[in-house]
Amino acid sequence: MVATAPRIKTTVVGSYPVPDWLVAAPNDQALTDATRVVLHTQEQAGIDLVCDGELYRFDVNHPATNGMIEYFVRPMSGVRTAIDFEELVAYRNQTGMGFRLQPPGVIDGPIGHGALDLSGACRRAAGLASMPLKFTLTGPHMLAKTLVDKHYGKVEDVALAIADVLAEQVRHIDAPVIQLDEANLPGNPAEWEWASEAINRVLDEVKGTAAVHLCFGNYGGQSIQSGNWSRLMDYLNSLHVDHIVMECRNRPSEELAVFRDLRPEIGMGLGVIDVKATEIESADEIARQLERAATVLGEGRVHYIHPDCGFWMLKRPIADGKIRALVAGRDLYEGRQAEASRVA
Repeated sequence: MVATAPRIKTTVVGSYPVPDWLVAAPNDQALTDATRVVLHTQEQAGIDLVCDGELYRFDVNHPATNGMIEYFVRPMSGVRTAIDFEELVAYRNQTGMGFRLQPPGVIDGPIGHGALDLSGACRRAAGLASMPLKFTLTGPHMLAKTLVDKHYGKVEDVALAIADVLAEQVRHIDAPVIQLDEANLPGNPAEWEWASEAINRVLDEVKGTAAVHLCFGNYGGQSIQSGNWSRLMDYLNSLHVDHIVMECRNRPSEELAVFRDLRPEIGMGLGVIDVKATEIESADEIARQLERAATVLGEGRVHYIHPDCGFWMLKRPIADGKIRALVAGRDLYEGRQAEASRVA
């Protein structure tokens, strides 16, 4: 008897806890081994769409952001990484950057690829995975907001320049799913129009399935943005994307209803795992969240379930337990639905 494919797929947002032995003795072989462990852990748990844990970004010198910013902008041409004191002072006076003590770089000239090589990083992970792979990268809005600009004059132009670089990089990436992450926009929804223009330039170059993740931040296990999803519905509906990957578990329960206004062509990715809590969710708890989503949004509206954000702030046994619960909860929900249809 051939098992039927699940209607709702499980995935992770991206990052996974960095093994202690990689931090203690970082080298190329250790990075490969750690990536293999992270992928195999997800595959063993039954995750449908796996990720390399974003270990390709690993830099022992920048643990505070897990490589989310530095990995992308520091290799780019036109970006200077030596920061003088006046630039540090100016940066620390900017609004919205309180979670960082210094910028990742200063833009002194036209932004180009430099030494950035995302396709190489993806090939490395793909060679270690036996399940469909999702490759993740930070979006142009987030990257533009963290830099000090001394060339373009407008943050919108910085974002578009970065978007053009990322679009060319993405054009060379072969992965079943490519996901762009924007963690600054939820706290700055008024910027959605230029943020949309920039990210769509990148999404349009995705060969496979395009996804976008948004959240309210996860630094030190805390949110760093405030707001609500209703203010970003125009942005979400403007995306050239197959599905979105949203923080929902650690949000007010009544907020779920705003996604009724999401374009039906865009699949809903529902966050059902709280990455800011160390307690491992039960399968029944996750199944109940799916039942509620079906009631609020309609049966079949949720295409993916996943954690609210990346797991890198948690210890490995906790993250491992949470992904097992994710799969068990989806299976329990779909088993209940199948049983209900047989009874009907």
